[in-house]
Amino acid sequence: MPVIVREDETTAIAQDGCEVTRLLTADVIGNDQIELDHVAVSGGSTLSVALDANMIGWLQVLEGAGSLDDNALDTKHITYLPFGFTGAFRAGDADTRILFARVPDAARFDENIADMPGELVHVDWTREPVLQSEHDARKRIYMATPGLANTKAFKGEMISYPPGTAAPEHHHVGAEHFQYVVAGEGTAMLDGTAHRLCAGDVLYNYQHEPHAFINETDSDFVFVEFFVPGPCETVWSPGANLCAWLPTGVDSDGRKPAREIGYHVHGQDGGI
Repeated sequence: MPVIVREDETTAIAQDGCEVTRLLTADVIGNDQIELDHVAVSGGSTLSVALDANMIGWLQVLEGAGSLDDNALDTKHITYLPFGFTGAFRAGDADTRILFARVPDAARFDENIADMPGELVHVDWTREPVLQSEHDARKRIYMATPGLANTKAFKGEMISYPPGTAAPEHHHVGAEHFQYVVAGEGTAMLDGTAHRLCAGDVLYNYQHEPHAFINETDSDFVFVEFFVPGPCETVWSPGANLCAWLPTGVDSDGRKPAREIGYHVHGQDGGI
């Protein structure tokens, strides 16, 4: 069964000017596929960012700004963390919130993981192309792909559901994945049962579990979604439209994007 971790039911651990909430752990999901923390860093405080020798990961700023070693980061950035990375994230003057994800034993998910850079790489995801759903008003922006992170161990995107939109029911084979709700509220249909999701909630899906999303509110429903490993097969439920994505020719600020991504069906995105 899928796992839902609700923000208002979690407990943060105080840690040197930070409040760390363990969202996804082996105890929560029953395996070591991924670890995910939400961290609130008080203005001017520092969070130790340390990976085990066999781990890779990523860090995304949700609110505020700061720096990871010498890399200035804000809400436009996602940073990919190489094997065994050790550093410190220091918040700016304002309180800052981040997602800190780790993939243990990452080599099992990518036979070419040695190609991943050994130093920090951060991407301004607002320069990535906005993709439009073929059948409705949903939009997608890729946040982690082999072309961006140089690994197939994980893959991620941000998906926006305007009011009245819905995704066709489907399931995945070959990967597990989570959705962290960034903004708004929506309904997750999990094997036909409706579950309300709000900003700060996390939904974890295992393989073979049918799921779909609906936005029945009057505000956008937005989540980031990450797969471990990145490649997987998407299987659509009978009668469902394939979820295909069209290029819009612009980034999230209406500029020419940093790269071009053509038409493709969800799950058939290995070369991106």
